[in-house]
Amino acid sequence: MGNTGDYRSCRRNRLTTCWLAMALLVFVPPVLANPARQPIKVIVAAMYENGEVRGDAPGEIQFWVERLHLDRQLPFPMGESDLYLNDTGVMAVVLGGGIPNATASIMALGLDPRFDLSKTYWLIAGVAGGDPADMSLGSAAWARHVVDGDLLYEIDAREIPEHWPYGLIPLGAKEPAERPEDIYTGWTLDTISFSLNSALVDWAYSITRDLKLPDSAGIATHRKLYEGYPLAQQAPFVTLGDTLSSSTYWHGKLLNRWANDWLKLYAGEDANFMTANMEDSGTMTALYRLARTNLVDTDRVLILRTASNYTLPPPGKTAAWSRTVPYPDNGVPALESAFLVGNTVVQALLAGWSRYETESPGVD
Repeated sequence: MGNTGDYRSCRRNRLTTCWLAMALLVFVPPVLANPARQPIKVIVAAMYENGEVRGDAPGEIQFWVERLHLDRQLPFPMGESDLYLNDTGVMAVVLGGGIPNATASIMALGLDPRFDLSKTYWLIAGVAGGDPADMSLGSAAWARHVVDGDLLYEIDAREIPEHWPYGLIPLGAKEPAERPEDIYTGWTLDTISFSLNSALVDWAYSITRDLKLPDSAGIATHRKLYEGYPLAQQAPFVTLGDTLSSSTYWHGKLLNRWANDWLKLYAGEDANFMTANMEDSGTMTALYRLARTNLVDTDRVLILRTASNYTLPPPGKTAAWSRTVPYPDNGVPALESAFLVGNTVVQALLAGWSRYETESPGVD
C-alpha cells in the first residue's frame, strides 16, 4: 500500500481547493468573472417612459433612443425595461419611478456580467419639480449635492407644536433642526446625503451654461403666474442647483421651506435646494455600494434635473390646485432641455474619450 497519510492529505487539499472555488463563485460578483465584458462609455439613466420608446408621446428616454440611434436593444429582466445601446458606447436605461425601483435597477445593471462599467460616466437625466425662487419651467440644474427626504421622523401637520415650521424632523433629533450638530450621528445617515465630484459638475455646467433652451407658449403663460419670483418668470436657463430625493411626491410652500432647510442641514451651507425628484438618493446608494468593489466610479456621476413643474403654487392659488393642474405643455420643454443639455455633455465625453477614459474632465 502507498502512504495513506499522503493520500488523505492530498484529498483534503483537493477538497479545500474545491470549497475555495465554490466560495469564489458565490461571493465574487459575476461581472468580474466575465473577461469579455463590453465596456460602456456613458450611461444615460432615465426614470420613466410613456408607452413606446419611439414615435409616441415622449417620456424621459425617448429622445435619447431616437436621436442617438440607440438601436441595439438588449433584454434586462431585472430592470424596468430593455437596455438601449449604440456603437459609440452609449447606453440608456429606465430605472423606474421611486427610490426602491431606482436602487434595484442600478444594482442589477452594475452587477450585469455583460458590461464593464468601471470607466463609465453616469448621466442621471430627468424632470423634476423646480423651486420658483431659483429656476423657471424648462430650466436645467446640475446638482452638486443629493439629499434624501424620506429617512426622517414625521408628525402630522395638524399636531405639530405651534413654533415648528413643519412636522418633519431629522432622525435622532427632538424637533426640526437648523444646525448639523442637532442631528444624531447614527441611524442611516450615510445614505441621506451624497456629494458629487464638484470638478466634473463644474465642467458640465461650464460647457452648457450658455445653451439656449427651448421655450413654449404653455410654460411662458404659466410662469407669468409667479409674481414676486423673478427667476421663475424668466425663459429657461441652465444653472447649478441641488436636488432633494423623496419617493413621496410633496408639494406646497411649507414643504418647500423644509426642502431648502433640509439641503443645508445635511449637505452644508453651500447647498441650495432647487429640484425635487423621486429617485436620486436610491441611485446614489446603489452606485456607492457598487463602487466598494470597483465596479463603478462614483466620481463619474452627473445628475441633471429639469423643471417640468414648480414645487409650490403661484400667489393666490392653493397647493391642492397647483398639485393637480396639468403640467404646461405636458412637460415636454423639460424633456427637451434634459436632452439638449445632457447630450452636450455626452458628446463632449465621447469626443474626448482618448483622455476622459482615464482622466475625468474638470474645469481647467
